[in-house]
Amino acid sequence: MRQIDHFIVGGAGSAGTGRKHQVWNPSTGEVQAEVALGDAALLQKAVETAKQVQPAWAATNPQRRARVMFKFKQLIEDNMQELAELLASEHGKVVDDAKGDVQRGLEVIEFACGIPQALKGEYTNGAGPGIDVYSMRQPLGIGAGITPFNFPAMIPMWMFGMAIAAGNAFILKPSERDPSVPVRLAELFLEAGAPEGLLQVVHGDKEMVDAILDHPDIAAVSFVGSSDIAQYIYERGAANHKRVQAFGGAKNHGVVMPDADLDQVVNDLAGAAFGSAGERCMALPVVVPVGEDTAERLKAKLIPAINALRVGVSNDPEAHYGPVVTPEHKARIESWIDTAEKEGAEVVIDGRGFSLQGHEKGFFVGPTLLDRVTTDMESYKEEIFGPVLQIVRANDFEEALRLPSEHQYGNGVAIFTRNGHAAREFAHRVNVGMVGINVPIPVPVSYHSFGGWKRSGFGDIDQYGMEGLRFWTKSKKVTQRWPDGGGDGSNAFLIPTMG
Repeated sequence: MRQIDHFIVGGAGSAGTGRKHQVWNPSTGEVQAEVALGDAALLQKAVETAKQVQPAWAATNPQRRARVMFKFKQLIEDNMQELAELLASEHGKVVDDAKGDVQRGLEVIEFACGIPQALKGEYTNGAGPGIDVYSMRQPLGIGAGITPFNFPAMIPMWMFGMAIAAGNAFILKPSERDPSVPVRLAELFLEAGAPEGLLQVVHGDKEMVDAILDHPDIAAVSFVGSSDIAQYIYERGAANHKRVQAFGGAKNHGVVMPDADLDQVVNDLAGAAFGSAGERCMALPVVVPVGEDTAERLKAKLIPAINALRVGVSNDPEAHYGPVVTPEHKARIESWIDTAEKEGAEVVIDGRGFSLQGHEKGFFVGPTLLDRVTTDMESYKEEIFGPVLQIVRANDFEEALRLPSEHQYGNGVAIFTRNGHAAREFAHRVNVGMVGINVPIPVPVSYHSFGGWKRSGFGDIDQYGMEGLRFWTKSKKVTQRWPDGGGDGSNAFLIPTMG
């Protein structure tokens, strides 16, 4: 049995708990590895190392820090296939999808390579008589990231790329479901020239999460996961005087106007709703056709497109998507389909009980289409996080606008239309953090920022881009004056008054 250890200076040693978590191969339904689970004592060991290495890293000029990021970028590119295959083997997403996972994280590393420019402050010459004012951004010290199973490469790089480039040390606690890629990223970062101990990986469950939230030397925590856990992490971390950004669940809607190109919409929905088996916080699991005619035309095109989707093992190059991550998650998704059916939804295409020949023990869920879903159904209110697309019919534009605006989640939303006025009105008025116009998965590029609203995001600063730089640094403002040394007091500083 393959053993996955923590990546800290000196190894786990005797600080481990002895507890372990099984890591599945979702395609075969077999346990392929065990990962060690840490505790507060192991975290303390990592923190002590981080405290030793961080001051010298912060004192390293930004250009030299950027060179490490450039080298890390190159190593990620050189090892893309290895990382993607490793990721796919533990998560279950197909290899091409896994490459996309790595690539979207790499784009944030590319942005972090420009850290000398991003860190430049502001300067005002002559703000007063002989007085200049300038600002600088300084690192917080030690940051931590708690990341989910669904993007084991992208989201860690979203976090530690900006944090470390800005001068912080970083401790990563990845999901125990697919922990190998985060460890491999840390190995490559060390190979890129980073000081040993600057990026460390600790594995664990709630015990480790609480230790991170309570540790007085960890200044900031970034989290992505479910909304209930996000709220818990935000509240406990803030109570311990930490800076916290915590991103939660989603129920992203795609509004389809009567004038939309339905062939394009169906193609987009196939990827957005079913890609990565729907295990994305930016998936599009709810489609909202406006008007009965639009709904019927869309449904007629969706059925053959969904039936044509190929479900396969993660290394099947012909597969559109692979298995879900664990047997428990498979059972949860199928339970939500049961619930929707009991609530009165029409099961148009049923993915329950799906079995892949030769891989009958794998955690596969077939693509599922539910129609006549209404806003009072629990299956609509909550996140299913699987290959399930729900149709919620709207009578008109205003009703379609209200649906995502009034939902408890506000991560992403899309509108499909040829009407520029409708698109502009929708983007301006919808109560959601990220909007796509004829774009089904509106994840902003790395030099903008990522973040949802309502129960999709806790905290007031987004991920990556300049928002990420703000999160992982603190701003210092300096007001300076250089007197000429006159002894008569003529150049003495006077407190400004209204007189």
